Amino acid sequence: MMHCVTCSAPVNIAVVKYWGKNDETLILPANSSVSVTLHQDQLQAQTSVAVSHHFEKDRIWLNGKEQCINNPRIQNVIREIKRRARKRKVSSRDTDTEKLNWKIHICSKNNFPTAAGLASSAAGYACLVYALKCLYDIDGDISAIARCGSGSACRSIHGGFVVWNKGEENDGTDSIARQIQPHTHWPDLRVLILVVNEQKKHTGSTEGMQITMKTSELLQGRIRCVPDKVEKINQAINDRDFQTFAEITMKDSNQMHACCLDTYPPISYLTDVSRRIIQLVHHFNRSCQQTKVAYTFDAGPNACLFLLKKDVQRFLHLVKQFFPPTTEEKDFIRGKTEELTETVSNGNEEDRSYFPLDPVADSLKYIIYTMPGPGPQELPPDQSLLDKDGLPKTLS
Repeated sequence: MMHCVTCSAPVNIAVVKYWGKNDETLILPANSSVSVTLHQDQLQAQTSVAVSHHFEKDRIWLNGKEQCINNPRIQNVIREIKRRARKRKVSSRDTDTEKLNWKIHICSKNNFPTAAGLASSAAGYACLVYALKCLYDIDGDISAIARCGSGSACRSIHGGFVVWNKGEENDGTDSIARQIQPHTHWPDLRVLILVVNEQKKHTGSTEGMQITMKTSELLQGRIRCVPDKVEKINQAINDRDFQTFAEITMKDSNQMHACCLDTYPPISYLTDVSRRIIQLVHHFNRSCQQTKVAYTFDAGPNACLFLLKKDVQRFLHLVKQFFPPTTEEKDFIRGKTEELTETVSNGNEEDRSYFPLDPVADSLKYIIYTMPGPGPQELPPDQSLLDKDGLPKTLS
């Protein structure tokens, strides 16, 4: 007999970021953070987990390739889930504990680039933890378990707008994520992800945080001012106050990357194209005489832009002027393209005096158009990534 569960989970993008840990083992952040969960229609991880008394050993496959399952973080997640399941079954006198001793097969895939600064580990670990929760039928908060896999994964356990409280307890029991507002709270908020590079980043987030915590003098000042930012952006989200939300988001991104440059030796995740995107956003906001677009960059060169639905068409037209694609429109802009039906007329061309930038062709790989979305969900059995023998249906 084989028990199998398949789930999907979303990417989240931090608007007040965490960069640095107080405890590397428990993955306790140096500061709280706030994020927006993106819609799974465009960005998701999908994971199938199966247990069977026929399996000879634990195994894991990621995007069609078998990986080492002895990764400490994967083991921490599995161990904690099983501990919670055993505790629940003892307290409820549930005698179905046999499958807790069976070997496990895990198969996971992303529909977006892995390790390119698009929060793939957050979606992946959130998906794994949620699938294990469903498989072993456990209750209660699981964001702390997801945190043990990847810090930001705890935020992907929830949809919409999420805060991850750094907590005060040494054992990390209060370092959990909670939802500020559901994804339906701000229905006209939209997200553009400008993919500059799909390659694996040169310095991983974990390594980058460790070096920054050890060497950056700026980081300590940043940590002290985060609580005030978290409070203000929470209020901006509750009020749907885009101006305040956008300003805090951009300043926090700039500050995090300044701390990376203050690291010794310095770390730079942004590229020349990333910096041109920043310039374009500020020039556009200046031409509008108000903040219409906000950028944020995680540990990678790809830009995540927030704006309202009514401004998407106009700004996309501008992006295509200054980052002209060499591919067809359907390949360049992906996601919620059904909303992009209007044509920007010549009468709406931007005043070029506001944009002292020269076009650079083929500098963006593509654009993902999305919006806030819900949290993890269980999928029907026919969407399993594993076959009846517990092996991947597709291998690369």
